[in-house]
Order: sequence, then C-alpha cells, then structure tokens
Amino acid sequence: MAERDREDRRRNNAFKALKRNLKGAGSAVISYSGGLDSSFLAAIAGETIPGAVRCVILDSPLVPRRTIQEAKARAALLRIPCDVVPFPILDDPEFSRNPRNRCYICKKKGSALLLEKAREYGTGQAMDGLNASDLEEFRPGTRAADEAGILHPLADCGLGKQDIRSLAKEKGFLFWDQPSTPCLATRIAYGQELAVRDLQRIEAAEQSLGDRGFYRVRVRMHGSLARIEVPEEEIVSLARRAADIARMMRDLGFCYCTLDLEGLRSGSMDEE
Repeated sequence: MAERDREDRRRNNAFKALKRNLKGAGSAVISYSGGLDSSFLAAIAGETIPGAVRCVILDSPLVPRRTIQEAKARAALLRIPCDVVPFPILDDPEFSRNPRNRCYICKKKGSALLLEKAREYGTGQAMDGLNASDLEEFRPGTRAADEAGILHPLADCGLGKQDIRSLAKEKGFLFWDQPSTPCLATRIAYGQELAVRDLQRIEAAEQSLGDRGFYRVRVRMHGSLARIEVPEEEIVSLARRAADIARMMRDLGFCYCTLDLEGLRSGSMDEE
C-alpha cells in the first residue's frame, strides 16, 4: 500500500508539473495523431490554456485513413481546432528507400513543417506527445525533434505510458485504453521501398483483421510475405480462422501469410 501511495504521489506531482509547464508556455501547437498520448496532451492543454491550443495532423500515406477520421472527431469533441496538413514524405527519395534512420528523416521534415504552421498561428513553439516510456525505445525521430526544438511536455514531466493511461481514466477520457497506432512504415522491413500500394495493402489488412475482432494487430511485410502479430492470448483464436484470413490476405496481394508465435510487440522490425 505504501508503494502504491508513493506511485500515486509521483504521478500526481508529474501531472501538476505538466499543467504548470503548459500554463507557462501560454499557447500550444500540438503534433496530433489522435492516439492516447497526443490526445491526452491536447485535452489537458485545452483545459489549462483554453483558447490557446491548436492541433496539427501531418497527413501522409503513412497514416491510416480511419486514424485521420477518428483524430478529427476526437479534436472536435475536445473543442480544439485541428488542421490536417498534407505531408508528402514519400516524395523524398532518401526516406522512400526505407533506411534504418527513416524515422529521423521523417521527423526532421515533419518538425520543420510543424514549426512553420506554428509560426503561422502566431507562436514559434510546437510540442508533441512523446512520453517518458518512449525514451526507453529505439526512436531516432526523437533526436530530429530535439534538434528542431519540438517540446516534449509529457516526457519532460516524467509521465510514462501507464501514467497517462491511469490519468486519462481518472479524468473520464474515453480514449484512456486506446492501443498504440504507430505509422504504417513500421510494418515494412528496412530496405524494402516504401510504396503507397504496399502501405494501402497493409492498412486494408489490419482493418479487415480489426473487423474480425482483432483490434490490436500488426501486419508486418517482408517482400511478398505478411507476418501477423496479435497479443499472445489471441494467437489461438486467430489460428482457428486461418483459412478465412489467408484468403483475405491473398485477395490483398500477399503471396504468403504467417502468424508470429511471439505475439504482438513494439518495434519487432528492429529485432532483425
């Protein structure tokens, strides 16, 4: 019980620090995806500095269409202005070659665009939903954001992923249990060219699996092979529907389909 009390105090102190930092910023242009972290940051910023918050969605083929729609709807519920800005990152030949530092390239260009929009809105600062847990993962994009001067209020206050879920639940935010939705480029093996047709194929496969009840899912693409990841407790359930899912994947253009027995995990492409 004492340990839980200490943890609650730490989380609450970090939350108070977040609100102080936002109030000190005075205004906020938020790199927004509609995911848990950026939604939480936007909601708290909207409460702390009402009327001085704006969300920006950088729209590219790396982002599922459903995600864009849900993000816009959530911003409307939060009563925060939200702009969808075209981000043609696939036009960059260095990025589309899909090197291991693709996240750095993408974040560098995205940060520049975000700051450009921030200046248009009358503030030279922009922030994102990076949290303290993210700092423990392989995220070369974080360095690019730091170099550009993008602020990380959640991480700076020591709020990790579980802290944010707990606080969002306490505050009654309906998105508190939303699963992570990293960009579609993370589904394609390094060195395999990033092409719109493949990103759309992956998006369609994950949406079809979601329609079948597998909401936490990744379809990783290795050439003509698709590797499906679901949580370990759902592996048997998915395997029972193997014939149906294999037909669906073939219809989408995958020659081979396999189920990853290690289950869903973040950054599995970085294990290679």
